[in-house]
Amino acid sequence: MRLLFKQRMFSWFDSYDIYDENGEVLYSVEGKPSWGHCLVINNRQGQTVGTIKQKIFSFLPTFDIYRDDVLIGSIHKEFSFFKPVFSIDMKGWEVNGSFLEWDYEVTDASGNSIATVSKELFNWTDTYVIDVTNSADALYVLMLVLAIDAEKCSRD
Repeated sequence: MRLLFKQRMFSWFDSYDIYDENGEVLYSVEGKPSWGHCLVINNRQGQTVGTIKQKIFSFLPTFDIYRDDVLIGSIHKEFSFFKPVFSIDMKGWEVNGSFLEWDYEVTDASGNSIATVSKELFNWTDTYVIDVTNSADALYVLMLVLAIDAEKCSRD
């Protein structure tokens, strides 16, 4: 399954549209006013299906991930030089990124690919292509990509 993650232009808060392979909006993401990032993910019907909340009092950026208001995991930025390193406490997954933080691979504990994420260059806003091996994992992968993008925005 392929998802296209596009940031909306001219928004006061983080807002994104997530398109499926047919170019139809699958999810919409709205940033909410809060201390730190708070991103709410809605499905096509407008129902909230996930939330990413940044923990404020942590040494390095940490984001909690919720599915239907239930905490399902977190992602932490690790201290590192030259290469982004994130530790994930969700489904036993790992994420590895490129030097420029534009490309990622999400793998399970055995090293099997869950998804690949790549940034499209030369767009007006942040645009990512997310290729998910199993469509049941699409929302979880999307939440990881949103948390990583929010962490990068915190540094800019």
